[in-house]
Amino acid sequence: MTIPAITLNDGTSFAALGFGTYKLTGDEGTNAVVSAIDNGYRVLDTAVNYGNEAEVGEAVRRSPVDRDELVVTTKIPGRHHGRDEAIASVTGSLQTLGLDRVDLLLIHWPNPSVGKWLETYEGMLEAREQGLVRSVGVSNFTAEMLGRLIDETGVTPAVNQIELHPYFPQAEMRAFHTEHGIRTESWSPLARRSELLAEPVFGRLAEKYGVTPSQVVIRWHVELDATPIPKSADPQRQRENADVFGFSLTADEVAEISALERGRLFDADPNHHEEM
Repeated sequence: MTIPAITLNDGTSFAALGFGTYKLTGDEGTNAVVSAIDNGYRVLDTAVNYGNEAEVGEAVRRSPVDRDELVVTTKIPGRHHGRDEAIASVTGSLQTLGLDRVDLLLIHWPNPSVGKWLETYEGMLEAREQGLVRSVGVSNFTAEMLGRLIDETGVTPAVNQIELHPYFPQAEMRAFHTEHGIRTESWSPLARRSELLAEPVFGRLAEKYGVTPSQVVIRWHVELDATPIPKSADPQRQRENADVFGFSLTADEVAEISALERGRLFDADPNHHEEM
C-alpha cells in the first residue's frame, strides 16, 4: 500500500499519514513497527519520553525498505531544554536508535515556565548543521510561540505536531500553519479513550463509503491537509488505517465532522501543561 508523499517547507519528503508508536515497547513494539513499514508507513513517530527509540531503530534495521525512504521522528523532552542540552539529547537519541541521523526532530513540549524553548530550537538548528538532523520542528506550540521562533531565528519549523481530532479541530492553528508553510501533524487523531467513533456521523459515512468509522476519521484529517499518526500493533488495523486514499469526503461532510468540536480531551494546553 502506498501512502502519498508531501513536501515540507525545507524541501524534504514527508507523508500524508504516519505511524504513531506511543506505548509500543519491547519485542511487540519492534514487531509492530516492522509491520507498519511493511504496510506502507514511512513516517515513524517516537520520542525520548516514549522509551522506545531502541525498538524503532531496530525495526528500521530489520526492514528491507531503504533507510532513505523512512522518516524517523523523535522529540526532545523538557529535561533536555537548552542549546547544548538539545544537541546532547539528539546525540543520545541517535545512540539509542542506532541510526546516523534523525529525519525529523521536534521539541516535545514548550514548557513555558522553564523558558528555554528558543535556545532548544537554536541547538536543534546547530544539530542540523552538523548533519545529525534533517528537518526541525516542534510539537504542542501555540501560534504566538511559533511566531516568536520564526522572528528570532529566521527558520520556520517544518512541522508542528498538535492534539487534533474531530472533538478538537484546531481551525485557528491549522490556518496559522497554512499561512506559514508549517505542516500540521495530528497526535491522538482518533481521540483515544473517548466515544468519538460511536458518533452517528461516522457510522453513516462509513456505510456510505464502504469503510470503517476509523477510516472516516483518518480521511477527515487528510481532507484537512494534516498528517495523522494513528497507532496500532495489529497488522490488519494498520492496513485499514492506511487505506484511506481511495475515497474522499465532501466539504459538507468535513464540516459536519468538525462541528463535533468540544475542545481538548487531555487537559494539555501548551501555555500551562508541561512535561519533563
